[in-house]
Amino acid sequence: MLIALIATDKDGALDVRKANRDNHLAYIEKTGVVAQAGPLLDGNGEMAGSLVILSVDSMADAQMWADNDPYALAGLFADVKLIEWKKVIG
Repeated sequence: MLIALIATDKDGALDVRKANRDNHLAYIEKTGVVAQAGPLLDGNGEMAGSLVILSVDSMADAQMWADNDPYALAGLFADVKLIEWKKVIG
């Protein structure tokens, strides 16, 4: 199943994001369940959140992935939503 993880960063947390980016990207590579991913941008073009499409067996697996993401462990996010997603185009 495909799950969209949509997260917004806490205000003023760009330094937290940058400090944990390498570990986040290594986690993506290590876990092998990310189909697509990229940062959400604010009005100034700065990173301000994340959109990650996970290919997992269950919502519980998606939650476990989200909980162990280095960004989440660093307290970067103000909120995180996990929503089942159906790919139609692309």
